Amino acid sequence: MAWWLKWMAGGLAFAGVGAALVLWAGWTRRSRDDAAFLEGLIEAGRRHHTGPIRFEDFEALPAPVARYFRFALHDGQPFIRQVRYHQTGQLRTGGEASRWLRFEAAHDVAPLSPGFMWDAKVDIMPLLHLRVRDGYVSGQGSGQMSVLSVLTIAREAGGIEMNSGALHRYLAEAVWYPTALLPASGVNWTAIDDGRALATLTDSGVTVSLEFRFNDRGEATGIYTPARWGRFDGRFEQAPWEGHFRDYQERDGIVIPMEGDVGWYTRDRWEPVWKGRIREVSFEFIVPDTPIER
Repeated sequence: MAWWLKWMAGGLAFAGVGAALVLWAGWTRRSRDDAAFLEGLIEAGRRHHTGPIRFEDFEALPAPVARYFRFALHDGQPFIRQVRYHQTGQLRTGGEASRWLRFEAAHDVAPLSPGFMWDAKVDIMPLLHLRVRDGYVSGQGSGQMSVLSVLTIAREAGGIEMNSGALHRYLAEAVWYPTALLPASGVNWTAIDDGRALATLTDSGVTVSLEFRFNDRGEATGIYTPARWGRFDGRFEQAPWEGHFRDYQERDGIVIPMEGDVGWYTRDRWEPVWKGRIREVSFEFIVPDTPIER
């Protein structure tokens, strides 16, 4: 072998080892950051409820809301302390012209905080993926994106836009942890009509509201707000935001939708940006009248 080939081979091997070390360091740092974020989420959720849930307390609620709680919950059951569910689906970052990308995600929620961490692997092309982590803990919304789960290319946290947008998301997705929608969890309900009601939630000085839509069975079929903060063309703006839920099934005594989608209105037209399905879900409940300890 020519001397330069030997040097090239050695250089490539050295570069390969260096790249592996960089990736390992990045993966280790990300795993540590994720663990710390999840721990913060759990700590923020250490709030005590005496429970249990009583259907008789629903009498003062708007009719479609009371119907929904009786459909989704059981009389006498405890509040949800934590929930983790596994999602699969597709998402895109723009409108009709943008490409749909497959994802799978783990979603951890502490409904008593409120707070969540959504950790998704988004396939870009064979052997290449993005890791996207969105979260809300202790009143602060955050987002982070990295290539191959280790090389961070975007990170943002805090500010009214991030905090409000994340709290809006938490409230909309509470159909997957419905004890978070109870008045005892801080949600105030206002009647609109026989099939709609407005849910308002305040956390850490930020207030958001969502219109929930219900069918005659009691299912929450969708949500809507005329103004949620989102990032469009590199800057934050408020725009109408709408989501839909379907295929309700019972899991651990709670009835939740297994499929959903969400999107923004642009030029008076609704354009979906996320479509997903719940594959697995695991609830942890508060034991009434006992301290919350790990």
